Amino acid sequence: MIRGDIACVAARDPAASGTIEIVLTYPGVHAIVWHRVANRLWRRGLRFPARFLSWFARLLTNVDIHPAATIGRRFFIDHGAGVVIGETAEIGDDVTLYHGVTLGGTSWSPGKRHPTLEDGVLVGCGAKILGPITVSKGARIGANSVVVDPVPPGMTVIGIPGRIVRPLADRRRLSGRIDLDHHLMPDPVGEAISELLDRIDFLEARLAHRERRDAQATGNRAAEIPAEEMLQ
Repeated sequence: MIRGDIACVAARDPAASGTIEIVLTYPGVHAIVWHRVANRLWRRGLRFPARFLSWFARLLTNVDIHPAATIGRRFFIDHGAGVVIGETAEIGDDVTLYHGVTLGGTSWSPGKRHPTLEDGVLVGCGAKILGPITVSKGARIGANSVVVDPVPPGMTVIGIPGRIVRPLADRRRLSGRIDLDHHLMPDPVGEAISELLDRIDFLEARLAHRERRDAQATGNRAAEIPAEEMLQ
C-alpha cells in the first residue's frame, strides 16, 4: 500500500520529478506512511502508541489523521498542509486531497461521525466535508466549499453550502490521469445574476419601445383634432 501511495504521486503531481524526491520531500506521502503504521497499531488494540505516532506525524507533516481512520490505496495529499481527517472517516482508493481539507464530524454521539469518500474523489484546497455523509465515486469538491449533504457519483459540488453544478458527462479525463483543472468551476450565482441582468435589459428595451409607440399615437391623435376644437 505504501508503494502505491508513493507511485501515484507522479501521476497526479506534474512537479514530481522522481521517486527519491517524492519519498524525501513530500509531507503528504510522509503523513500517509505514518498513518499506515499507526492504523495497524490501532487495529491491534495498541491505542496509545497509535495516538502518539499520529501526534508525532502531525508534528512533522502538519497533517492530522486519526489512527482509526480507514484509508484505501493510492491516497495522495498534495502539499500536505492543514489537512484534518477524523476518527470515523472512510476513504476509498485513488482519492486526492489538496491542502486545507477537513473531513470533520458534526456530533458528539458515538458511532459514525465523519464523511465517507468513495473511489476516485477529488477534494479541492480548503474544502470542508462535515458529518457522516457519503461523497460518491468520482465526485469532485471545489476549493473552499462546505459540503454537508451527500454527493451523487460523478458530480461536482461548489459553494457554501455545497451545491451540485456539473454532471459526469461534462467532466474531463486526460489519458487516465487525474483532472487537475479543479479551478474551472462554474458559478451558479453569477449565472443567475447574469440571466437577471439580461431579463432587465430586455424589459427596459420593451418598455422604451412601448413608450415611443404610445407617444407617437398620442401625437397622431393630437394632429387629427380640428383647430377650432383645440381653441375651444
